[in-house]
Amino acid sequence: QVQLVESGGGLVHTGGSLRLSCAASGTIFSIAAMAWYRQSPGKQRELVARIGSGGSASYIDSVKGRFTISRDNAKNTVYLQMNSLKPEDTAVYYCAQIRGSVPENNYWGQGTQVTVSS
Repeated sequence: QVQLVESGGGLVHTGGSLRLSCAASGTIFSIAAMAWYRQSPGKQRELVARIGSGGSASYIDSVKGRFTISRDNAKNTVYLQMNSLKPEDTAVYYCAQIRGSVPENNYWGQGTQVTVSS
């Protein structure tokens, strides 16, 4: 059974930084594509960043240059370093193991709250 456990969320001021972690178990992590999604009240969930098994990364435009996704296969962990945070980054952030093109098929973590105060 795949388990994804996020940590690292919290409350920061505008311009601050946070590092989210997602520890995976029950999966062959090294070959898995991983991603971070977020959802804020009244908005649809959006894919923030993803990283392939080989380390190639992609981001939505609004976080490019501020967020960095990375992975440590030895620790079965994926990270999201978030710098220069803005109030619009406030959301619940979810770690996911990607399983095809339909997000509903992904494995999901429980989410961690990130709040950026202005």
